[in-house]
Amino acid sequence: MTELYDPFSDVRGFRYTGSLRAVYPLSPKTRIPSSIRKPNYVNSPEEQQGVRTAAVLAREALEIVASHIRPGVTTDELDKVLVQAAIERKCYPSPLGYHGYPKSVCTSVNEVICHGIPDQRPLADGDIINIDVTLFHEGFHGDLNATYTVGERAKNDEALVRLIRTARECLDKAINICGPGMPYAEIGHVIKPHAEANGCAVVRNYTGHGIGRVFHGAPTIYHHPTRKAYGIMKPGHIFTIEPMLNLGTEWRDVSWPDDWTVATVDGAPSAAAEETLLITETGVEILTAKGGPRKIDTTEAREAHLKARAERRESGSE
Repeated sequence: MTELYDPFSDVRGFRYTGSLRAVYPLSPKTRIPSSIRKPNYVNSPEEQQGVRTAAVLAREALEIVASHIRPGVTTDELDKVLVQAAIERKCYPSPLGYHGYPKSVCTSVNEVICHGIPDQRPLADGDIINIDVTLFHEGFHGDLNATYTVGERAKNDEALVRLIRTARECLDKAINICGPGMPYAEIGHVIKPHAEANGCAVVRNYTGHGIGRVFHGAPTIYHHPTRKAYGIMKPGHIFTIEPMLNLGTEWRDVSWPDDWTVATVDGAPSAAAEETLLITETGVEILTAKGGPRKIDTTEAREAHLKARAERRESGSE
């Protein structure tokens, strides 16, 4: 007979509030007939491949749009470039018409954090711009973004270069701890310290998200430590991480009257970076990686991260 036990009896800091106790082990995982359609947080191999294909096409489109970034080009012209790239790949630009969004790509310039609407303003030497591309291909979405300098002035602006670099580093550090068994809440614990160490604040009101057949779904990916973050990564989970950083210490935002454009409250520049990710048995696959999907074994990095977090909690430093 299987021995029964209380799995939480030795968990430090946990105390039951009543007489009820958990009794383990749990019975084997339930098997649901393959004929029954599964919800969007359980992705079949076919669905994973669908998102993988859309992600590759979205990366291609982003690279094409980015190649047109230069002083004098309007963000509306960049939108037209994206539309052409999408059509050539037999894709629908996911943002177009999404809750009334009027364009096909988000172009967030300078102090705009996210959801900037392409318009007739020419890019200027010294600007930075985030291009956020999502394509819908044969029933699946692929999503990514990146921030770029415009002209020589921006390339030589140390603060802007540091902001863009830090956004990407925060994303990479978060990706490197993704894998089965990792709480989604740990993402914020990786991003926030690195951002602040480099003179940047993490935007709190906008998050990463689950993606697949649905543009934005569960889980919600917070980029700062919060008790709102819940859930554990499991093989087959697909989601985005997209940290948005503001230069300085102010993380708050303000919305323009168009009900889409989100800007920093103090006018400080903002940058972001994003990839679509698939959790594997040993780590993570970056579906939107430059050069094609790339798998990473994160086993050692995950173990080291959780060990360091536990040590900080025990010492009272966190």
